[in-house]
Amino acid sequence: MRVESVSAAPGHTFSKAVLPAVRLIAGVGVEGDAHAGATVKHRSRVRQDPTQPNLRQVHLIHAELLDELAAQGFTVRPGDLGENVLTRGVELLGLPRGAQLHLGPEAVVEVTGLRNPCAQIEAFQPGLLRAVLDTDAQGNPVRKAGVMGVVLRGGEVRPGDAVRVVLPAGPHRPLDRV
Repeated sequence: MRVESVSAAPGHTFSKAVLPAVRLIAGVGVEGDAHAGATVKHRSRVRQDPTQPNLRQVHLIHAELLDELAAQGFTVRPGDLGENVLTRGVELLGLPRGAQLHLGPEAVVEVTGLRNPCAQIEAFQPGLLRAVLDTDAQGNPVRKAGVMGVVLRGGEVRPGDAVRVVLPAGPHRPLDRV
């Protein structure tokens, strides 16, 4: 389990620039990223209530999703879907709420929920929204566009860094959108 790439963007853009490293700041998020802060930064959530806590400080996607999308004919590169951390070998979508991801030697991110894919994904590439938002046998939505988290312990994160998962004490609660 490892970090494949790291990305950030100072403005509210859909895609983020791939960088050689990012610095995570406890209680804030990715240094220099538009979504960093103790309170919400996503524009739709700011309009609802700018004082609510930011449970979306860090966006993580599994590289296996990019592989799956490539097999369907999409061209999606690291950072294209707005993630801050692209992992490989970590089943992000199957983690329970409160799971901790130890990224590299110092940083720790607590998983808060699933990213809810939005219309911007469809605007990025037609058909992509349907590819990252599926339904299960019961007709329930299956969100595949990654997970969101908050920074518990800061530190620098680089491609190639190890990822270690620490599960919370049970019973485990499944992820829902945040």
